[in-house]
This record gives sequence, structure tokens and C-alpha cells, in this order.
Amino acid sequence: MASKRYAAVDQTACVACGACEKACPLGAIKVYNGCFAKAAEDRCVGCGKCEKVCPANSIKLESRGNL
Repeated sequence: MASKRYAAVDQTACVACGACEKACPLGAIKVYNGCFAKAAEDRCVGCGKCEKVCPANSIKLESRGNL
């Protein structure tokens, strides 16, 4: 069963530090081109570890639609 939440990254606030990438136990979040992070919704289980370590507070857990 899929999680009801997923990590959503505000790419304009992201500082591309890589803390979220290191914290994700499933490798669902990656930093692209040294510019911003993005979570793969299909792999993210909504554990919130990335949100907790983000120094820029650019990651928020959001609800998935229709679960």
C-alpha cells in the first residue's frame, strides 16, 4: 500500500546541499545539476527524514491525491 504522504521540494528555496539525499533511506530524493532536489513520488514513502534535515526548510510532506 502506498503512503498517504510524499516529500515535495520547493525548488526555489532549495540550496542543493545534499542533506536530504543522504537522509533518504530509499534513495527517493536526488539533487540535480547542483541546483535543486527533487523527490520521486513513486519511491517516496513519506517518512519525513529529508524534511527534518533540510537546512533551508524547502521540503514539506504533502498528501497524495485519492489515497
